[in-house]
Amino acid sequence: MTGISTSAMRQFCADIISMHRGTKITIMVIADLLALPFCILIAMLLRVGDFSLATHYGPASYLLVAVVTIAAFSMSDLYRAVIRFIDQRMLAVTGFTLAIAAICVYIVLFALNDEKFPRSVLAIYWFIVFSYVVASRIMVRNFLRKLMSPPARDAVAIYGAGETGASLALTMRTSNEYRPVCFFDEKHVLNERTIAGLRVFHTDRLVEMVNAMCIRSIVIALPSVSPARLRDIVQRLADAGVTTKILSRLVDLADHGRQHPEAIRALKFEDLLGRPPVPPRVDLFSRCVRGKTVLVTGAGGSIGSELCRQIVTLAPSRLHLLDHSEFALYTVRQELESRFPGIAIEAHLGSVCNASLVERILRRDHIHTIYHAAAYKHVPLVEANIVEGLRNNVLGAQVIATAAERFKVDTCVLISSDKAVRPTNIMGASKRIAEMIFQAAAARFATRTTFCMVRFGNVLGSSGSVIPLFQRQIAQGGPLTITHPDVSRYFMLITEAAQLVIQAGAMAEGGDVFVLDMGDPVRIADLARTMIVMSGLKEKTSAHPEGDIAIKYVGLFPGEKLNEELLTDGEVFPSEHTRIMRMKEHALRPAILETYITCLMMACDTNDRTMIESMVKAIVPEYTPQRPMEPKQILISSELSKQPLLKRLAAFRI
Repeated sequence: MTGISTSAMRQFCADIISMHRGTKITIMVIADLLALPFCILIAMLLRVGDFSLATHYGPASYLLVAVVTIAAFSMSDLYRAVIRFIDQRMLAVTGFTLAIAAICVYIVLFALNDEKFPRSVLAIYWFIVFSYVVASRIMVRNFLRKLMSPPARDAVAIYGAGETGASLALTMRTSNEYRPVCFFDEKHVLNERTIAGLRVFHTDRLVEMVNAMCIRSIVIALPSVSPARLRDIVQRLADAGVTTKILSRLVDLADHGRQHPEAIRALKFEDLLGRPPVPPRVDLFSRCVRGKTVLVTGAGGSIGSELCRQIVTLAPSRLHLLDHSEFALYTVRQELESRFPGIAIEAHLGSVCNASLVERILRRDHIHTIYHAAAYKHVPLVEANIVEGLRNNVLGAQVIATAAERFKVDTCVLISSDKAVRPTNIMGASKRIAEMIFQAAAARFATRTTFCMVRFGNVLGSSGSVIPLFQRQIAQGGPLTITHPDVSRYFMLITEAAQLVIQAGAMAEGGDVFVLDMGDPVRIADLARTMIVMSGLKEKTSAHPEGDIAIKYVGLFPGEKLNEELLTDGEVFPSEHTRIMRMKEHALRPAILETYITCLMMACDTNDRTMIESMVKAIVPEYTPQRPMEPKQILISSELSKQPLLKRLAAFRI
C-alpha cells in the first residue's frame, strides 16, 4: 500500500512539475492571495490584542495590502523562480523588496495622516509574511525533492565541523548522492554539539560511531590541512574501516541546489605527499615564453605535455611540438588547441635524432626557447636495449644542442634526471652524457645560446611512475610488486616540476645545472601500503592472512639503485628561487667530448655490451654498472614491517 501511495505521490509531483509555467504562477498567486490576508490579521492581533479591533478596518484594507505584497513579490521575480531550486539569494531579494513595499505603504499612510491604521502593524506584517514565504517555499521544495529524487546512498560522515564542514553538510542534503549523518572533529569543545542539524562526535569515538551508524565513507572537509596531518587522518580512518574522500572545492547551496561532481573526490596520493604550493614567480615564469616562439621536444610525454600546458598559459607567439609517437602528439595537440584556440600550435612528427627535421623546424621559424624533454626514461627497458637508449638520449641531445647554437636560439633547457648522478644504469649514464653535451655547448666561446640543465626525480602520475602500476595491480587483486623493501625515490607533482623547469631556464647564465628541491625520498614500500589504505583495503601478510592485497618483493632490476641522488660533488649555490639550487660541475672540453661520443656510437654499431659499457665508463667515470639482486637475497626486517605505514611517512618533509 505504501509503495502504491509513494508511486501516486511521485506521479502527482511529476504532473505539477510538467505544468505550464503560467499555470504554476497562477497557482502560487492564488495561494498567496488566500494566505496574505491571514498574515495581516495575525499582525493586527499581535498589535491591538483584540479580534474586533483587528477586523475593524474591513476586508478592503486587508486585500489592498495583499495586492501590494504580491506586486512586491512579482518585482523580486519570486514567481519566476523554480521552487525546487530556490536559494537564499532569491529569498533575501524577496525580503528586501517586501521591506521596500512596507515602507512605501507607511509613507502613503503618513502623507494621508491616517491615524486610524496602526502603522507599526506593517513591521510585524513584514516578519510574518517573510516567515510565510520562507516556510512555504522551503517546504514545497523539500517535498518535491524528496519524492522526485532516488534514495540517497550509504551514510557518510564529515571530518571537520568547521564552517567548511557545515556548508558541506547543507549542500549534501540537496544531493541524492550523499546522506550526511554526523560530524567528527578533534576539538573536545564540539563533542556532542549540533552543527547544521548533525551531531558532532570527538574523533576518539570514531570506531564506535562508525559501527553504530553503519558509516561507509567519510569526507574530509579541512581546507587548509597539511599533508602530514592528512596522512595521520587517513591512517586513522583506514583503521576504522571506512573509505576516505576529500573536499576539493565547496559549491554553495545556491548553485542550483546540487553538489558539483568534482567537489567531493577520492583521495589522491598527491594529497598525502604534496607540499604547500609556491606560486610561480611571474617574472621568471614568463621570461622565456611570453611573446616568444617555443619548441618542446618529447611533447607527448608526461613532462613534455605538462610543459606545453604551462607554456600555453603564458601566451607564446607560437608553440612547436615534436614527438615520435603519433598518438601522443595527436593527443596533446588536440588538448592544447581545444583549451587555447588563440595560440598558434604546430605539431611535428619524428625523432629528435633526425638532425634534418630539427634543423628544418628551426630554419622555418626562429625559435627563441627550446625545452628538450625527449628521452627514453624507463630504466629496465633501456638497460635491455642499450644501443637504442644511448642513441636516442645522447644523439638527441647532441642534435638539439648543435641546432640551437647554429640557429641562434636564445635559451635551450635540457630536462635531466636524478639517475644521472653517479649512474648505475645506461639510462642514467645517457642522461649524464646529455648534460655534458649541453655543458660543452655552453663552454664554446662563440655561442650566443644559453644552455642549462634541470635535474629532478620522479613525478607523481607520470606514465612511467610506479603509482599507475600499483593502481592496476590493486584493481587486479594484487600482489603489489616491489623490487626491494628499502628502495626509495624522490617524488614531485608534475605541475610543480614543469613550472620550476620553466623558471629555472629563465635564471640560466650558461652551463648551469639546476636541481629542483624534491623534499625527502619516499620508501616505495610505504607508498604501496598507502595506496592499499587509500583503496579501502588492508595489506595481506603472514600475520594478517585475512587481508586483501599482498606485497611481493621481486629483486632489484638491472641497474636499479636502492636510493637515488640529486647532488654530485660539484659546488652548490642558491638561486633566485627558493626551490631551485644551482650547481657547477666538471665538464669535458667540447672537442674531447665529441670524439668520445663518436667512439661511443661506433661501439653501439658493434652491439657489444662490454665495449659499449667501457666507452660509457670512459665518458662518465662515476658510472658503475649494477647487477640485479635475486629475490632470495632480500632480507626483510620484521621490525620495519611492523611500523605503522603512515607514521613513517609523517616524518617526511614533502
